Amino acid sequence: MDWIDYCALAAAVLLAVPLLVLAVECAVASLFRVRPAPKAGTARVPCVVLIPAHDEEAGLGRTLDALAPELGPGDRVLVVADNCTDRTARVARDRGVEVVERFDATRRGKGYALAFGVDAVRDRPPAVVVVLDADCVIGPGGLVRLVELAHETQRPVQAAYRMNPPAGAKPERGIAAFAFVVKNVVRPLGLKRLGQPCLLTGTGMAFPWPVIRAAKLGHGHIVEDMQLAVDLVVAGHGPLFAPDAAVSAEFPTADAAAGSQRRRWEHGHLRVIRAGVPRLLASALTGRVSSLALALELGVPPLSALVLVAGVVLVALAGYAAFGGSPWPAGVLSAACAIAALGLTAAWLRFGRSVLPVRTLLRVPLYAVRKVPLYLGFITKPQAEWVRTERV
Repeated sequence: MDWIDYCALAAAVLLAVPLLVLAVECAVASLFRVRPAPKAGTARVPCVVLIPAHDEEAGLGRTLDALAPELGPGDRVLVVADNCTDRTARVARDRGVEVVERFDATRRGKGYALAFGVDAVRDRPPAVVVVLDADCVIGPGGLVRLVELAHETQRPVQAAYRMNPPAGAKPERGIAAFAFVVKNVVRPLGLKRLGQPCLLTGTGMAFPWPVIRAAKLGHGHIVEDMQLAVDLVVAGHGPLFAPDAAVSAEFPTADAAAGSQRRRWEHGHLRVIRAGVPRLLASALTGRVSSLALALELGVPPLSALVLVAGVVLVALAGYAAFGGSPWPAGVLSAACAIAALGLTAAWLRFGRSVLPVRTLLRVPLYAVRKVPLYLGFITKPQAEWVRTERV
């Protein structure tokens, strides 16, 4: 093998690693059965449910109404009405929950709202703080499970967060919903089975008070949840996954809003990969296995990006082999792609058939290709500022 062969092999291995990580997580998760959530009202320590809300007048009432039956004695609900121009604060007060309002035109983003909310409860700190987005509904028993697990382990806990297609949505929303299930349910479940921490997903998160009060929250990172997970693992507080605690929301109906949401999530993810993976690997050198595990998890790019890049590189390597180059690089990447496909198939059979019917599977390649401009935008003009997603 000459130096070109070695470079081709290095490229194949670099792509094979996230493909195999994805395959292992999917395969392990598909063998894992989730127990039912405990009933609401089970005795537990009291908590504060912190809800950051920016112009969420339309959906906040539904979130609070679903949360009310889950609350126990001593629980508090605190809505942070952050830079709101609508009736968000009034909707919250009308339902009898606490409200603090924040106005700052320069420091914008969910991280600042969370920091403001945590500061607001420092005079009466709870045992556990639960973060819930203003457009999300927590499932029956979910709050009990989050609070009890965070209190028992003194570690952050992440619920199973799903995004559902709205009624009458285009088939592409089903593909997006399945990708969301893989990222937020399947892969964390595989990590749980392997005894490793998971990433945070921004809502349905529970934190013991000593952990959240010391966390770095006041920043404008566009995916503050992933950044926080990296910080917590490096600090020795790896988040646990609670598959029996469910949180759900709906994708925006409008294509423009859904596209804006995807751009923020995926550009943010790529930014965190660039900065977070080296930091976690450096932490892993001290012997912390959890840092290595999260570095491998974080290093798996968004599913569409992984499929696109692996497909293009595989075609290039196959062409290189056909014209006299080493066949090993194409062989290594082909094997990794096949194993990843098997893992995703197992995940679809176990978790995805309800959101992604068979007739929609044929649209997956086209869906991935349509996202090429989104990933090119990360190179030419990456999104760096937090922007609220319109809900319609």
